[in-house]
Amino acid sequence: MNIPILDQEDVFAMLDDFLREPRAFWEKFYEDRTKKIPFFQIGGPDENLVGYFDDGLSPIRVLELGCGPGRNAIYMAKQGCHVDALDISEKAIDWAKERADAEGVSINFHCDSLFDFDVTPDTYDFVYDCGLFHHLAPHRRLTYIELVKRVLKKDGHFGIVCFNTDGAPDTSDRAVYQQGSMNGGIGYSEDRFKEVFDGHFTVTEFRRMQKVEQPADRFGEDFLWTSLMRVNK
Repeated sequence: MNIPILDQEDVFAMLDDFLREPRAFWEKFYEDRTKKIPFFQIGGPDENLVGYFDDGLSPIRVLELGCGPGRNAIYMAKQGCHVDALDISEKAIDWAKERADAEGVSINFHCDSLFDFDVTPDTYDFVYDCGLFHHLAPHRRLTYIELVKRVLKKDGHFGIVCFNTDGAPDTSDRAVYQQGSMNGGIGYSEDRFKEVFDGHFTVTEFRRMQKVEQPADRFGEDFLWTSLMRVNK
């Protein structure tokens, strides 16, 4: 089929076709809840997220990107936040709803792509992403950043957890398209990570996630970066 490239979205759609279709992948990923995936077996929140709240972060409106089975959304709802939680996988959302019901908390779950999610600008005090960013294709990064900036209120905060180079290969942007693969996610060096967000956000904390030995009431793996930032508006 001859599909003309007439605007930026047509370019993005063409580049998307070089890589796996995300919705189908994540539906299959969440089919078996017994898989030995670290965050499948742990119902508690990220250790860094707990630290942000312990240190005084007190958002009212929160958006979580890529909420998966809902453990971080549930934690934030228990802290009194009004939470919108987004994931592309219907199976993940179903699991998250079951967990939220069992915990007796109210969360607005949305089964949608980040790039199709319709939200009013300047809505949220805090946006949180644990595990979506490192699966994001390079050509989608700028749109992702602009969306996060748009939905955050002035002086709002952005928290993120993503692979460092112990968690996944440091695949270059060019190699992603040459290989037609994200290699299971991009592992970011500290310099590469900070270069992506420089100018858009002010970093208030950046560190390796603390490994939390299980069983425990929270999640932590040291092959991940954690960062808390404040939006520049």
